[in-house]
Amino acid sequence: MQSETFLRDGLLLPSEFLASTDMTKGWPAICTRGSPRWSCEADELSSKAHIQEYSTLRDPVQPDTFWVNPFGVAFSLIKKSDLIQVDHGGNVVDGGEVRLLNAAAFMIHGAVHRARPDVLCAAHSHDSCSFYDVRDTKVSMARVMTLTNFPQDHVLYESFNGIVLAEKEGHDIAQCLGNKKAALLQNHGLLTVGSTIEAAVFWFISLEKCCQAQLAADAAAGGRGHQTVKIHDEDAAFTYKTIGTPRAGWFSAKPLFDVIEKECGADYLR
Repeated sequence: MQSETFLRDGLLLPSEFLASTDMTKGWPAICTRGSPRWSCEADELSSKAHIQEYSTLRDPVQPDTFWVNPFGVAFSLIKKSDLIQVDHGGNVVDGGEVRLLNAAAFMIHGAVHRARPDVLCAAHSHDSCSFYDVRDTKVSMARVMTLTNFPQDHVLYESFNGIVLAEKEGHDIAQCLGNKKAALLQNHGLLTVGSTIEAAVFWFISLEKCCQAQLAADAAAGGRGHQTVKIHDEDAAFTYKTIGTPRAGWFSAKPLFDVIEKECGADYLR
């Protein structure tokens, strides 16, 4: 008997898939197949030896704590057993042998997790494309289809005061993010959040591509004395309903995660 299908978030899915899919369950699978993969994905973003990229994962049993990669360990070498568990007071309560916590990472991620109970995962990196002057980015990002993941769902944080070591700035970043899924931190980097690891990672990769596309479009148009062609707000909003939802973000990351697991092997699961 052929399965009944439903259109949801641009995906034609069988009814049994929807009935059996619960993105709030399966903690072991999330922990082992999700967070350490971010370290492999960091290789794709030229971050193999960096120690300033962070993803955090809220603990479902102790939701006032989250798991994060330790400070001083190369991102691409992180394994599941290396992750450390941190409470909202900045105390390392469990985890691997290296229990160094980056203060700046805690100030940003801790503030986001406190302010956003709906956020399971937050991802932050100092990508090269967000270092440029993005004062007008919030109003001019909708230029190519990839950018329609984010219309009216991203913010620009303009108050860069150096490395985030003050609790107030972490709070300010979280307040600026509000209920959005992405923030461009001017002269700093990118920050994305999601109700699943897959969504948060996919939004980050997409936002990085958005920055690259905008830089390329600005350079190409400016070099010829032209103006870039914008996507109309109505078209961007329509497309967002298909590819910008939490479920769409989760689904879009799955093939990428499968490729990463095959290429990285299972060593990071230890």
